Amino acid sequence: MKIESIRLKNYKVFRDVQLTDIPSFLVVVGANGSGKSTLFDVFGFLHDCLKGNVRQALDSRGRFREVLSRGATDDTMLIEIQYRMPLTGVERLVTYSLEIGERDGAPFVKRELLRYKRGRYGSPFHFLDFANGEGYAITNEEDFKKPDEDLERESQRVAPDILAIKGLGQFERFKAANAFRQLIESWHVSDFHISAARGRKEAAGESEHLSETGDNLPLVARYLYEQHRPAFQTILDTMARRVPGIASVEPVLMEDGYLTLRFQDGSFKTPFIDRYVSDGTIKMFAYLVLLNDPAPHPLLCVEEPENQLYPKLMSELAEEFRRYADKGQVMVSTHSPDFLNAVELDEVCWLVKQDGATVIRRARDDEQIKAYMAEGDQMGYLWKQGFFDGADP
Repeated sequence: MKIESIRLKNYKVFRDVQLTDIPSFLVVVGANGSGKSTLFDVFGFLHDCLKGNVRQALDSRGRFREVLSRGATDDTMLIEIQYRMPLTGVERLVTYSLEIGERDGAPFVKRELLRYKRGRYGSPFHFLDFANGEGYAITNEEDFKKPDEDLERESQRVAPDILAIKGLGQFERFKAANAFRQLIESWHVSDFHISAARGRKEAAGESEHLSETGDNLPLVARYLYEQHRPAFQTILDTMARRVPGIASVEPVLMEDGYLTLRFQDGSFKTPFIDRYVSDGTIKMFAYLVLLNDPAPHPLLCVEEPENQLYPKLMSELAEEFRRYADKGQVMVSTHSPDFLNAVELDEVCWLVKQDGATVIRRARDDEQIKAYMAEGDQMGYLWKQGFFDGADP
């Protein structure tokens, strides 16, 4: 399942933008405040809406009026995502559309749609259609032999600030809703904090996937060590090549029942606990754990991976993100010319503020950048030289 396009209207700095033909590996560049974090936050927002409700997701971002774009011409925000998924053996382009408004100081789902074409021709058919807490979903959407008027509609009611896909997406009979719910639940928007990853951790908890903040790093490392030894060995081999002196990393269960990481420096007999290891070492280990996940996320968003890492490591890290993109889609924001130098023309977009709102530009659409890249230039150098109009470093 791959996201093809995103449209945002009245969502923070995005008054009305659309990003189409999104590649498997997308790198986002832009000045501070241009909206890089906001673009990734859209995925976190949908995840929070699904985990709780729309009101809670908005409250954690300052409430409806703070999320609604300043200068918006109407009081409705729109998030629309198109993605490809297999249905009855055919890859179909599915559109999920969510409109949110406010009434008497409370946010509500003004309209929620899930649609795709049943055949090669004609308009997309609505397989889920809800407004103001009421609507329907099609239960036999895979019966493509039946005409549209003979499809079975199941009417439902939900709370006005609850996504319909939250409830209906639990049931296999609603194929598209079920698939999109699983996609939202499985994507990973990294908000990694080194301070959260350090220190002793309780041995119980989520261990199969690294959390957004990385606070379960020792648990995931132990899971890989015990259940996926080849993947863990790959991590160790890569650490040894990239971090001078690091011979091994071991998740250790302490006598008091807590779990910690121990790093072995080849120059010393006694290993160090992670409290005494550099920020860069912890971060590199965390990224390698994330990128060697045996069950990759369908969407992985990472902000500024270059922080605390040595610049010469950026080209290797970019290549690892690209390899991950063979298994799941990857979006990365960066301020690193070294990281950009390892990126291809079709993989880059940049954000520019115009009249208080953000617009999105693609490197492949800029004739000058395209010409220089064809002659063998590199993206990071072009960015440093000011060829990304409105996004100078």
